[in-house]
Amino acid sequence: QVHVVESGGGLVQPGGSLRLSCAASGSIFSIYAMGWYRQAPGKERELVARITSGGKTNYADSVKGRFTISRDNSKNTVSLQMNSLKLDDTAVYICTVRSGVYDYWGQGIQVTVSS
Repeated sequence: QVHVVESGGGLVQPGGSLRLSCAASGSIFSIYAMGWYRQAPGKERELVARITSGGKTNYADSVKGRFTISRDNSKNTVSLQMNSLKLDDTAVYICTVRSGVYDYWGQGIQVTVSS
């Protein structure tokens, strides 16, 4: 079975930083891309950042310049460094892995930005 496990997150003040990590394991032979979505109550799930195995990155406009996604292909891990956090960044952050014809999802981890 494929497992996608997130770590990090928590409570941080506006302007602070957090680092999220995600590890994929199990019957995954190759990974095309890994990334992070987020979902807040009353809002649709949105793509925050994604990185392909070739290093191509995509960021939501709202996080460009503040968040940085990185990947270690040999370890099937991805990290999201979040700086200059804002109140609107509060959400459940969900790691996703694209492999073959399937997308695999973690359970999500809470990030709360509050003063």
